[in-house]
Amino acid sequence: MIRNDALDRLPVRHAVPELLTALAERGTAVLSAPPGTGKTTLVPLALAGLIGDGPRRRVLVAEPRRMAARAAARRMAWLLGEEVGGTVGFSVRGERRAGPATRVEVVTTGILLQRLQRDPELAGVDVVLLDECHERHLDADTAMAFLVDVRAALRPELTLIAASATSDAAAWADLLTVLDGSGPAPVVWSKGEGHGCRVLFAEPPPGIRPAHGTWVDPALLRHVAATVRLAMERHEGDVLCFLPGTGEIARTAGMLAGVDAEVLQLHGRAPAAVQDAVLRGAEPGGRRRVVLATSVAESSLTVPGVRIVVDSGLAREPRMDHARGLGSLATVAVSEATATQRLGRAGREAFGFVYRCWAEAGDGGRPRFPSPEIKVADLADFALRVSCWGDPTAEGLALLDPPPAGAMAAARAVLGSIGAVDGDGRATERGVRMSRLGLHPRLGRALLDGATEVGVRRAAEVVALIGEEPPRDYGDDLVGAWRAARQGSDGYGARWRTEARRLERSAAEALGGDGRGGAGERGGDGGDGEGGGDDAVAGLVTALAFPERVARAREQGGYLMVSGSGARLADGSRLRSSPWLAVAVADRTARDATARVRLAAVVDEAVACRAAGHLRSGGEEVRWEDGDVVARSVDRLGAVELTVRPLGSGAAPDLVREALLDGLRREGLGLLRWRREAEELRARLAFLHRELGEPWPDVSEGALVDRADEWLEPELSRAARRAGLGRIDAGECLRRLLPWASGEAVRLDELAPERIEVPSGSRIRVEYGEGRPVLAVKLQEMFGLAETPRVAGVPVLVHLLSPAGRPAAVTADLASFWRDGYRAVRAELRGRYPKHPWPEDPSAAVPTRHTSARLRGER
Repeated sequence: MIRNDALDRLPVRHAVPELLTALAERGTAVLSAPPGTGKTTLVPLALAGLIGDGPRRRVLVAEPRRMAARAAARRMAWLLGEEVGGTVGFSVRGERRAGPATRVEVVTTGILLQRLQRDPELAGVDVVLLDECHERHLDADTAMAFLVDVRAALRPELTLIAASATSDAAAWADLLTVLDGSGPAPVVWSKGEGHGCRVLFAEPPPGIRPAHGTWVDPALLRHVAATVRLAMERHEGDVLCFLPGTGEIARTAGMLAGVDAEVLQLHGRAPAAVQDAVLRGAEPGGRRRVVLATSVAESSLTVPGVRIVVDSGLAREPRMDHARGLGSLATVAVSEATATQRLGRAGREAFGFVYRCWAEAGDGGRPRFPSPEIKVADLADFALRVSCWGDPTAEGLALLDPPPAGAMAAARAVLGSIGAVDGDGRATERGVRMSRLGLHPRLGRALLDGATEVGVRRAAEVVALIGEEPPRDYGDDLVGAWRAARQGSDGYGARWRTEARRLERSAAEALGGDGRGGAGERGGDGGDGEGGGDDAVAGLVTALAFPERVARAREQGGYLMVSGSGARLADGSRLRSSPWLAVAVADRTARDATARVRLAAVVDEAVACRAAGHLRSGGEEVRWEDGDVVARSVDRLGAVELTVRPLGSGAAPDLVREALLDGLRREGLGLLRWRREAEELRARLAFLHRELGEPWPDVSEGALVDRADEWLEPELSRAARRAGLGRIDAGECLRRLLPWASGEAVRLDELAPERIEVPSGSRIRVEYGEGRPVLAVKLQEMFGLAETPRVAGVPVLVHLLSPAGRPAAVTADLASFWRDGYRAVRAELRGRYPKHPWPEDPSAAVPTRHTSARLRGER
C-alpha cells in the first residue's frame, strides 16, 4: 500500500508537474532541490508512473555511493509498501536485488558506466536520473558525458536528468543542451519546506595546527567531541557528526566514551548491518544516538532521529602524484556546497541545530564547490573508459571540466605499459576485457595475468584484498592480511569474500573459460599448489598491479621504488628484512620525503623484473655526480640499479661531454681556469652587451653554457673529468666570442678600455660590474677635469679617494662636484693630509700624484 501521507510531506512534489512537462517537451532537465526534499525518492517514482497518472517507464537512478543506492531503493520500496527487489531494486558491486518486474533500479555510477560500455543504448531504460551531480565524482562526470553522447547518436528519446541540491545548475543545463537546437536544458527548482535549522559556530581554541595529508590535529578532534557533548546537553534528539575519515571517527568515538548515548560509526567500509541499523533509526523509547560519519552521510540519506549536526569542517579528497604513481588522500576544508549538504541533514524531521567547528569569520573564505575529481585524481580508469568509448582524448565528450593534459598523458602511459591501449591510445581487445571487470586497469591487469600464473581463485583473492585496503589492524604484511581476511568474521572479511567471488567469475568470463584459470581450484587453499605458496602468489599479483611500486632495500635503510620514490616500513614490521617488496598501498604527503608503506608483499628480483619489465633499461650511463664525471655500465629497473660496472676511460666521448656540460650548468663556469685578465674581459663584454647589445655577446652563465660549441671547443671535448675543465684557460676561449666577423672586435679597447688615462697622467683600471663602470682614483689626480670620463657613451662612476686611498666622495658629474661638493671634502680632509694640495678652485688646479712639496719641486 502506497504511503501517500509520507509522499505528501516531501516538498519536491510541487516541482514534479513542472519537471514532467519539461521532460515531455525537451527530453532533458536539471532538477535543483535542497537536501531532504525528496528528489532522490519521490521523483523516480513519479518518472516511472508508480505514483500519479503518468505513463509506466523504466527508470535508472545513479548514486555516487553503494550505501546511498541501497538506502534510496529501500526508502522508495517502503513508500510503495513493498520490499526491495520488486518494483524498486538496486544494483551495487557484489550485490543485486532487482528482477523482471523492477521499474526503478538504483545503481552506483560505476555500475552505470559498466552497463553503458556493454550496451550503449541502455536497452529497456526510458529515463536516467543522475543524482548528486554537485559532488563531481569522476564516475558521475564520465557517465553524464557518455549519456549525452548516447542521446545525440543512438537514442534521442532517452530522457536524462541531472539532479542535485547545490550544483551549478546553469553549467549542467549548458552541458545537457537539447538536440533540437533550442538551447540549454530547462532548470526546475524545488523549494525546501523542511523544518529549518539554526547554525551555530563553535570556534576551535587557538593553536590548532592545519591538517595535512591524512593527519588531523588531535586537539581539533577533542574540540569536535566536546562540541558533541555540549550540543547534547543543550538540545534533544540524535547527533550526526561529520568527520573526514575512518581514523578520525574511531578516535572521536574513543573521546566520547561515557556519553549517555549509543555511538555508531558510519562510513563506506562499515558492515552492512551497521549501515542498516543507522538508517533504520533508534527503537521507540531507545537511547539517544551519536552517529559519527564520513561524507557518505552528506546526501541521498536520511538518518532518522537526527536533530543536531556537528560539522568538523573537513573532508578527504584524492590526490595523485603522477610522476611516481602514488595516490593519496588530502584533508581539506569543506566547500560551501558540502557544508550546505551537511546542514541539510539537521532539519529533515523537526527543527534542528547545526554546530560548525570553525570560526564564523572564516566561513566566507571556503571554496564554492568541492574540487572536481577529474582535476586531482588518477585518470587511468577514466582514460581506459573513454578509449573503449571511442574518444581516447576525451575532447569530444560533454565534460564540465576537461581532464588535465599531464594526468591524461600519465594515464595513457600506464595503459600502454599493460597492453590496454595501442600506440594511438585506442583500446585493445585486452583493454576492453579489463574495462569490463569493474576494476582499476592496474588491478585488471593483475587479475587477468595473475590468473594464468597462479589460478583464478587466488589471483581474485589477492586483487580483492589490494582493491580495498584492509583495516590497519590487519598489519602491513599482505600475506598476513590475506590470511586474516580468510579467517575473519568482521565486516571487511565478509566484503572481501563477496568481492573475491565476483572477481573470480569475472576473470573466468574474461579469459573465455578456456581452462587457463584452473589452477585456482588446486591452489585455492593457500598452500603450495600451482603458482607457489601464498608469499609467491601475493608478491606476483601485487607486482603485476603496481610495477612502479616494486621496491628494493637500500643500504642506508628503507626502500627505493622503481618509480624513484623512497619508501619506509613501520618499526617492527615483519617485512623489514626483505630485500625486495611489491608495495600494494602507500601514501606520501607533501611534507614527507618518503612514502609510508601500508601494505606490501615479499618478492624476489626475478618477479620484480618480470612485472616491471617495461621499465628495464641498460647501457652506459655517464653523468655529473658528486662534483665529477661518473661513467658506468648500468642494468636498471626504473630508478633501481640492478648491476653497476665502472667504465673508466672507455666511456663514449659524446656522453662525457654532456656530463661535463651538466657539471658546468650545476656548479657554474668557475670549474674553468679564470685568470684575472679573463674575469675582466668577461666583465667588459657583459657591459658592452648590456649597453650596446649585438654584436657584443651575452656572457652570462646560461648563455655561455648554451654556446659551448662556439667558445669551449676543442678544449671541452679533450677533457674527461673535472680536472680537465680546470685546465681550460677561460680567457683565451672567451676571445672566440668577440665579433671578429663584423670587425667590431678591434674596438673593444676603445669602447670598454681596461684603463683610462686621468689628468695626472696615470692610467687607472676601470672596474666593470652590474651597474656603471667604476673609476677609483685619488682626488688630486682629477684636478682640472670638468667633464666626467665616459666609456661606450656611459659616464663612469668616479670614486674620488683620499691621499691614503680611502673613499672621499662618489660622483658621476665632476663639474657639479667641483662646484658643490668639493668644499665640504676639502674642509674635512685638508687638516688630515696637510702635505697634499687642497686648492680653493680644483677645476683650475694642476693635477698631481704627489705631495705639495714635490709638486713645487717638479715645477
